Amino acid sequence: MELADDAGITQSNENKNNVVRIFNDDTNEAIGFNFFGLGKKLNLTEKGQVFLDDDQVSILNDAISKAGFSDKLVADNSPKFVIGHVDEMKEHPDSDHLHITQTDVGLEKPVQIVCGAPNIEQGQLVVVALPGAVMPTGTEIWPGALRGVDSYGMICSAKELGIPNAPQKRGILVLDSGNAGEAFDFDKAAKMFD
Repeated sequence: MELADDAGITQSNENKNNVVRIFNDDTNEAIGFNFFGLGKKLNLTEKGQVFLDDDQVSILNDAISKAGFSDKLVADNSPKFVIGHVDEMKEHPDSDHLHITQTDVGLEKPVQIVCGAPNIEQGQLVVVALPGAVMPTGTEIWPGALRGVDSYGMICSAKELGIPNAPQKRGILVLDSGNAGEAFDFDKAAKMFD
């Protein structure tokens, strides 16, 4: 279980009772855990990214405590792929193809996302992978910067989302309907290009 972006962090780990705590060397903050031998107890059957319920998180917290660690996990069941509305868009000052958007994703205020898609426009409904999202390729999305401009998430193409029969050309997926912050429906999207 990964708790934070660990890029550029010097990290160490400690293994006790089949629980590995991965932590930031400088702050001792936990950035991830590996648990061994709990798959059956957690009743895990799927592969890839797993969304835990409160009971499963409680089992993991019990294992953490029994191993002698003081960290506590909290279930985060908020959607990581949501509909976004591109409220504003301007050109990136240090790129001929990047755009800086202010995108409403249903949070208190719009988030800034840098996007390189040639078809991005103000006013569009798009699919946003928020920090903590795991793309179908296994890539994790975290806040970052593109050419010195902060970016909080990623505006996605149908191909990046792994939608069957997605167009192979460059460009984000533009939606016809939806509300900012609403979870993106992958089941419905699977029929989008039939």
